[in-house]
Amino acid sequence: MSGITTASVLSTFSTCEISDALIKLKVAHGGYIPDIHMISPTTSSDLRICSPAYTVKMVPGSDTSSPKLTEHFVDTAPAGSVVVIDAPPETKNAVWGGLMTAGVQARGATGVIISGRCRDLAEHRALGFPVFSRGHSTLGQSPFTRPSAVNVPVTILPQGLGADSFPPVTIHPGDWMVADEDGVVCVPRSLESQVIELATKGRAIDALCMDDIKAGKGVQRSFKLHRGK
Repeated sequence: MSGITTASVLSTFSTCEISDALIKLKVAHGGYIPDIHMISPTTSSDLRICSPAYTVKMVPGSDTSSPKLTEHFVDTAPAGSVVVIDAPPETKNAVWGGLMTAGVQARGATGVIISGRCRDLAEHRALGFPVFSRGHSTLGQSPFTRPSAVNVPVTILPQGLGADSFPPVTIHPGDWMVADEDGVVCVPRSLESQVIELATKGRAIDALCMDDIKAGKGVQRSFKLHRGK
């Protein structure tokens, strides 16, 4: 299946349907990256990103040993990609702002997903650009963090309460990132066809369950009949 065809099919499924499919494939985290939410736009129940990942690895500003970029990572973002930024855990400053949104939007990127914080909320919303992050801040990058690498695998660690009991998610450049109002999931390229197949079957089963539940047949009975449990 070509990239264009995969994106068009995969984008028809919600993040919940995709996570269900990945769980059936024994992916422990179901592709889900916890605690990243839609910041911009503020109200769009039909917004969905489904694009290949362009990854950015951030390090603390005090880190003098990690590599430094020769170009700004915004200026090398490919058209049609979604920028995925991994900031150091519990970082309090923003790693994304309004000027960056303007830059990648001009290059044809589809959105940004940040394991970290953003700022300039009004600017992202005014531009209608999809931004998903853990939160926001008034602080910019310097002197707190800096970009160190692009298009490298990034492993996003769970943070906060329950972090020890949830597995990290590793994202490789080009993996499919799907984001909507429910959250953000990663679909490895190697599993894309299986995810589409299982999500299609899952949607059909859930439709049968919904019809029976609406008809008053009960959740338990409907689940047993159609889901086998």
